[in-house]
Amino acid sequence: MNGFISVLNTIYTFLALVPFVSFFAAWGIVYWVTGDKKRATHFAIDITTLFLIGSVSLMTRQLFGTGFGLWFVLLLFLIAGGLIGNMQNRMKGKINFYKIIKSLLRLGFVVLSACYVLLLFIGIGKYIISS
Repeated sequence: MNGFISVLNTIYTFLALVPFVSFFAAWGIVYWVTGDKKRATHFAIDITTLFLIGSVSLMTRQLFGTGFGLWFVLLLFLIAGGLIGNMQNRMKGKINFYKIIKSLLRLGFVVLSACYVLLLFIGIGKYIISS
């Protein structure tokens, strides 16, 4: 059992470090199974967001020496979920948790992708300056 968890940890680490690989892998698998490009794209975005959370928090820890990155990302997700839920409640009078999760994953993909690229350039600049 320890070996299986170790393999899963290694796979997650690789996919979190290069999240575009997880996007294309998920997209290819879903498109191969369903033949639907829109469904494949949405599923790939949802899966990649989970890897981007780990990636952005790890990059924040490495660049700035703080362990607050993961908690900050989770805090932003909770705040955004609350705001989306409040908007749903005001507009429809009820809350649909599935739509909230779906909205959070898609919004998180856009924001975390931008953060990933920004942190990547900051890391490259920091490496060049320190060399």
